[in-house]
Amino acid sequence: MLKLASYNLHKCRGLTGPHAPERNLAVIRALDPDVIALQEVDFRYGVRPEALPRKLIQAETGLVPARMNGTTESSLGWHGQTILMRPHLAEQASLRRLPLPGLEPRGAVALRLPGLTIIGVHLGLARSSRRAQLARITAQASRIAEDHIVMLGDFNEWRDDRGLESLAGFRVIAPGPSYPAPLPQLRLDRMAMSTNLDLLDCGVFTGAGARDASDHLPIWARIKLP
Repeated sequence: MLKLASYNLHKCRGLTGPHAPERNLAVIRALDPDVIALQEVDFRYGVRPEALPRKLIQAETGLVPARMNGTTESSLGWHGQTILMRPHLAEQASLRRLPLPGLEPRGAVALRLPGLTIIGVHLGLARSSRRAQLARITAQASRIAEDHIVMLGDFNEWRDDRGLESLAGFRVIAPGPSYPAPLPQLRLDRMAMSTNLDLLDCGVFTGAGARDASDHLPIWARIKLP
């Protein structure tokens, strides 16, 4: 059994600032996931320095970031994304980057664990881009993974009946409104999992000051592998 989560950090600036990563770390610590996909972990411009300081992650949350290649030394993630996990899982994990099409630079990160592949996503703002990106992700997943797959992240899609056509073979889970954090109205953060995985529980996390730490609330799910 694993507790998975996804959290868009909004560069650790809350809604409007200031930069205060300790708030996001407190949310992750209270959420207590086994694996969490993070979005917007780096600042956007220049060398894209980390917004979430890697030196604080394990001490504050007990988790470690996946080993990331192909990014700058000052960046924590790739296209602003990384995956944190418990140290014993990191010993067995490998990470792969998945470039994505679209009007703006985007990419997904695929974490391979024994018996499970977890793909962190942050899809584009245009629905046409999101459709192309999901088509690319599902095609790549069928090549790099077995039949135990979970995609999770900021899908940037507020509709349930449009834009998710490529996920027809998956169980799509939108635990509840997660954006904007102070008064959430939109279910932008979602998961899509293989139908042979058992979903035990899921939700949107509002504790530990989450409404102030980012513009998104984190989502979570407990799953059981066959």
